[in-house]
Amino acid sequence: MLADKDDFHVVVVKSTVVPGTTENVVKPIIEEKSGKKAFEDFGLAMNPEFLREGNAVNDFFNPDRIVIGVKDERTKSILEELYKPFKCPKLITDIKTAEMIKYASNAFLATKISFANEIGNICKKLGIDVYEVFRGVGLDHRINPAFFRAGIGFGGSCFPKDVKALIRKAEELGEEPRILRAVIEVNERQPLKLIELLKKHIPNLKGKTIGILGLAFKPDTDDVRESRAIPIVRALLEERANIIAYDPKAMDNFAKIFPQIKYANSAEDVTAKSEAVLMVTEWKEFEKLNYRGKIVIDGRRIEKAMKEAKIYEGVCWY
Repeated sequence: MLADKDDFHVVVVKSTVVPGTTENVVKPIIEEKSGKKAFEDFGLAMNPEFLREGNAVNDFFNPDRIVIGVKDERTKSILEELYKPFKCPKLITDIKTAEMIKYASNAFLATKISFANEIGNICKKLGIDVYEVFRGVGLDHRINPAFFRAGIGFGGSCFPKDVKALIRKAEELGEEPRILRAVIEVNERQPLKLIELLKKHIPNLKGKTIGILGLAFKPDTDDVRESRAIPIVRALLEERANIIAYDPKAMDNFAKIFPQIKYANSAEDVTAKSEAVLMVTEWKEFEKLNYRGKIVIDGRRIEKAMKEAKIYEGVCWY
């Protein structure tokens, strides 16, 4: 307990929190419970993490930057010493700025994804491969090619909630976050493009068995929070389709949301028993399946499906 400590102790907030939270919410609680004063009796800092789910350990040991938000010199010195072994850019800011850096980073990456999807939707109508477009765009030294993965949008525990929280904060401040709202709007609409493309080939989905490959929001995790499979399954259920789904890790978690759909024992089971397959998560094992004779509607650009499927539709490519 901090109240029982005689020496100077530093409390570091690493969670993604709205700017002002550390000083306006965390600080008063700690002071009340400990009976001590921040920045005098104990240190308080904001040190946002920039770790990717499924790759957190590697990202921790090989960071591209370290951001430290502090108010007092003593805390600053302690954290600088802590991170001394890390050979990467280190930015020392005030606490609110450090909080905002994390939000701005996530919001920008989400924006890149929605921008890629909006350009991809245009490319689809023009018969252009959006991946070739962004291969050229990414060669511009002013534009990093990362996160230009057009498809069915982003999910997970970070991007959706962080963009929405930043929108809410902007509104509280009397600002109109038009770009951020558009990022969310595009992302919520994008997975339903798979249903639109599917209905080009099967106009009436009632009673048809539709396969779903991938339920996690990204490969190599069992996390289904804000998974793009969720709105897709809801839309198929509204169409009264029969659904058979498979994911290497996420079926138990997904079944808590949709216990009424059928879950397959393997990816091969899905392709064998469905009249059309929707590619929702880009698991590596899906590159090894046999797609011959199948209708495949692809939201994640599975190369083998592109080559083999009897009827193939990419959501943002041809």
